[in-house]
Amino acid sequence: MSSNSNLTLLQKADLALSDLSGAGKGGLLQPEQAATFLRKVIDQPTIINRARTVGMGAPTRKINKIGFGSRILRAATSATALTSAQRSKATTEQIEMTAKEFVAEIWLPYDVLEDNIERAEAANNEGSNTGPGGLRNTLITLIAQRAALDLEEIGLLSDTTSVDADLATQDGWLKLAKNNGNDVDVALAPISKSMFKSAKLAMPDKYLRDTPSMQHYVSHDQETEYRDILADRATALGDRMVEGSTKLMAFGSEIIPVALMPQARGVFCNPQNLIFGMYRDISLEYDKDISARVYKIVLSTRVAFQIEEAEAVVHYDNIG
Repeated sequence: MSSNSNLTLLQKADLALSDLSGAGKGGLLQPEQAATFLRKVIDQPTIINRARTVGMGAPTRKINKIGFGSRILRAATSATALTSAQRSKATTEQIEMTAKEFVAEIWLPYDVLEDNIERAEAANNEGSNTGPGGLRNTLITLIAQRAALDLEEIGLLSDTTSVDADLATQDGWLKLAKNNGNDVDVALAPISKSMFKSAKLAMPDKYLRDTPSMQHYVSHDQETEYRDILADRATALGDRMVEGSTKLMAFGSEIIPVALMPQARGVFCNPQNLIFGMYRDISLEYDKDISARVYKIVLSTRVAFQIEEAEAVVHYDNIG
């Protein structure tokens, strides 16, 4: 390839990367691009796509809760008002989410971009690479795929006492569930129906009205182990477990494998009780280093994780 062709390709790559930043946005994604990026993150096959996503218009968001924890209907007496002791009072509570900032820096060598441009939709390397099907969406998709896994890890494993600086910014779902929810210590016993039975018994009855909406989240290996246990049955169910052609259920709730769930831990809850907050402005900035011959993309975002009703979550600990 001639030097002129290389220059043309790099110029087109530069235009594509410039398109990522959004004209006049100072490095911020345009609203449509930001929505696309967030949607791609949420759509990845992780626990995040089942959790309740909350858009945060500010770094801190407070969520108000109100409800009645006990009976409000009383036996009536004709022409007589209820006494003050009989009247009901709503219980109010507030939880707070504070978004923490995370940043990713991606370096793309010139030759990598050249190869991507050469494999573009337009065989003659015309400007279609800056369009909806070009390099812009490729990069957004790749970044979103990796970010989804990272966000799952942060959401599950964050702990302010962690020695891992990336995980020490806030408490994640597992710690919140263990400290504030219902903890079931499996005592290193292997995964079994008894474990799932214990979780359902540990869940307060008032939250079991919609058991089919609740799910057990365990690691992929633990899910495989339980399928193997059921597969030993000389029944049609056993065959389907080997084939993996049917949902894995336990006491009315589905068992879902989660990519970055620790082997010894798990969660049982309605996934909408797990809150994933993302601050609205997603910054995606670019630059290039002509000496190193690389383009640089820096992604930064602010995210928060919370449990709306901790009492409605069961945490599995010490699964063998």
